[in-house]
Amino acid sequence: MSAPSVVVHPDTGLLAKAAAARVVTRLVDAQAATGSASVVLTGGGIGIAVLSELAQAPARDAVDWSAVDVWWGDERFLPTGDPERNETQAREALLDQVGVDPARVHAMPASDGPDGAVPEPGAERYAEALRAASRPEDHADVPAFDVCLLGIGPDTHVASLFPEQPALYEEERTVVAVHGAPKPPPTRVSLTFPAIRAAKEVWVLASGEGKAEAVRLALSPEAGEVQVPAAGARGRSRTLFLLDRAAAAKLPEGISGQGLL
Repeated sequence: MSAPSVVVHPDTGLLAKAAAARVVTRLVDAQAATGSASVVLTGGGIGIAVLSELAQAPARDAVDWSAVDVWWGDERFLPTGDPERNETQAREALLDQVGVDPARVHAMPASDGPDGAVPEPGAERYAEALRAASRPEDHADVPAFDVCLLGIGPDTHVASLFPEQPALYEEERTVVAVHGAPKPPPTRVSLTFPAIRAAKEVWVLASGEGKAEAVRLALSPEAGEVQVPAAGARGRSRTLFLLDRAAAAKLPEGISGQGLL
């Protein structure tokens, strides 16, 4: 796994704009190299703000959106179209405004799907979709995502991997059902570390003073991923912590942020 680098922006608005510009560049570069690109989306305030900025950016049209595979890091197990679902928010913020191929938008299972209120079969199907999209040179039976976007919670969770929960011990399954999440709703579906770490690049987004302690813990050399899940969020070739100044207020000693103002 790659060691994390830190980039700090003056405020949340500039963080969202800068991250959106990074997404464009990353996807364009990937498409120039291979003809297609893949991205893992995240929800949360800053995650959706990035997508909204991306939708408004003139440079968005540099991306061939019909050749982008869209995945999610986690999802709230709620009915299709529920406003709390990451998919719903991402469609409203970006996906409905660009020319994505519906067949390449891989939504996580919903509670009104064929399995009803049981998330496990849907998680298994999502894992199978990842496996089908992977290539022999990829890792962990998932595609080598060009970029995986993750938010971080005040408790240091990423995706729906919460501190001390069983999913953090998963070494084989790439997608799991999550029950009893400490943040509502309690039932979710999430990628695991084997899937997240298959990404070429992982970007952890954080804004606001309420995330400063979580960021400090995630970047502390002594942090363990079971107690501090964000400490395990690493990409194969690059890991970025993209922060605003408030979220970067407690960086560990010896760690400085590029662009820190």
